[in-house]
Amino acid sequence: MNEETATSRLEALWGTAGLARQRAATVMVVGAGGVGSNCIEALARGAVGTIIIVDGDEVAPSNINRQALAWSETIGMRKVDAARLLIQRINPDIRVITRGSFVLSGDVAALIEDARTEAGGHIDYLIDAIDTISTKLELATYAERAELPIVSSMGGAMKLYPERLRFADIYETSGDALARVIRKGCRKRGIRHLDVLYSPEAPIVAPELPARAERDGGRPPLGTTSYLPPIMGQMLAGFVLRRIAGVEDTLGASAVGCGRENMGGGT
Repeated sequence: MNEETATSRLEALWGTAGLARQRAATVMVVGAGGVGSNCIEALARGAVGTIIIVDGDEVAPSNINRQALAWSETIGMRKVDAARLLIQRINPDIRVITRGSFVLSGDVAALIEDARTEAGGHIDYLIDAIDTISTKLELATYAERAELPIVSSMGGAMKLYPERLRFADIYETSGDALARVIRKGCRKRGIRHLDVLYSPEAPIVAPELPARAERDGGRPPLGTTSYLPPIMGQMLAGFVLRRIAGVEDTLGASAVGCGRENMGGGT
């Protein structure tokens, strides 16, 4: 009987060469919130050898409903430190590089180059899991100029149906408010292509919460489910893991939901 290991099921899927590529890979995740933290967990369970994590925030009680690194014990901890702890519990052999700072658009090039140097000179994939529009656009701009493969997460707040999620080129998205803004910004910057995960689902109307609205100056926080941001993170990880392993896309351009509308693009 073959001995079961932490990677035996991965090797049965990817093959020996595919698993070796995962172990040799470096993936950079910018943002360790509901999407990013669950993406990081899946990358760690997928045996990625080096994971770079960028986030300047701390774990808050409101993060517990959706973030893989948020537990009662990690409240108040820096997210990058909580993410490191999560990865070490899964696989202590993974190399973890962290940058515990918020990313401004003007910092993107220096941040990536600094992390690339520490990682040994290469980054195989960049995953954008942040909300700040200017920084998302700068990440996309830098990645295209540097020929660094990137996939970017669009909006998941106030949405309920993960089966509506799909991958597409940014110019083929519709019905997603954040994607609309990013699409316009990409066009203005001359960005030719950007892989994104988005949902055309219309956000639900927030219920009336007078006490919270008064407390927050009339702007209640956007609601998030316990499952949709984590599913987005897992899908982003899967997108990257397949490409690192060299798996050819087989869904086809006609795939509906949880698929990819533009299978011909990509880096």
